[in-house]
Amino acid sequence: MKKSESKYFNTAFRMDQAFLELLGKKDMEYITVKEICETAGVNRSTFYLHYETIGDLMTESIQYMNEQFLEHMKLRAEMFVSKIQECPLDELYLVTPEYLTPYLEYIARNKRLFRTALKNSKSFELDKTYSRMMSHVFVPILERFQIAQEDQQYMVAFYIHGLMAIISEWLKNDCRDSISHISAVMEQCVMCGRGKQEESK
Repeated sequence: MKKSESKYFNTAFRMDQAFLELLGKKDMEYITVKEICETAGVNRSTFYLHYETIGDLMTESIQYMNEQFLEHMKLRAEMFVSKIQECPLDELYLVTPEYLTPYLEYIARNKRLFRTALKNSKSFELDKTYSRMMSHVFVPILERFQIAQEDQQYMVAFYIHGLMAIISEWLKNDCRDSISHISAVMEQCVMCGRGKQEESK
């Protein structure tokens, strides 16, 4: 990477960090370009060299955060897959508090960002964000149950959209309910569905 390119990306990174810092204190509609520039230590013309609007910066910030988070969860998924290979099948759950907690903590820590994205879910492709995150929870377990690969996408979609609805309601309520409570609600919903499936066999 050339020095000029390195400087360009470093400046963009600083603006991402500044925006996320400000978003932790106030909602997006109250954040100004001036505040972002002051926090990042750049001038206004530099901001417009990178972005047309604050919405453009937000889109980039979401991508940055998700890349960092997914890289972390990829490592957790590898440990998780290793662990579930030895568990009896009747001890496997499609949703576990142990594995859901880091996802919910991530969302709660960045609730302003997710709430803003939720209001503009199509623009920010929030469903894809949730899908990429949650697929780490389900795919390893579906493989353990020897679910055919061509069927996995449908089952993952079913669980993800249901859990997305719970997360969306949680965000609308400003994440007031505890993470352990939301995790328990998710587990109950999934396990009730699983119980009905087993009864029909």
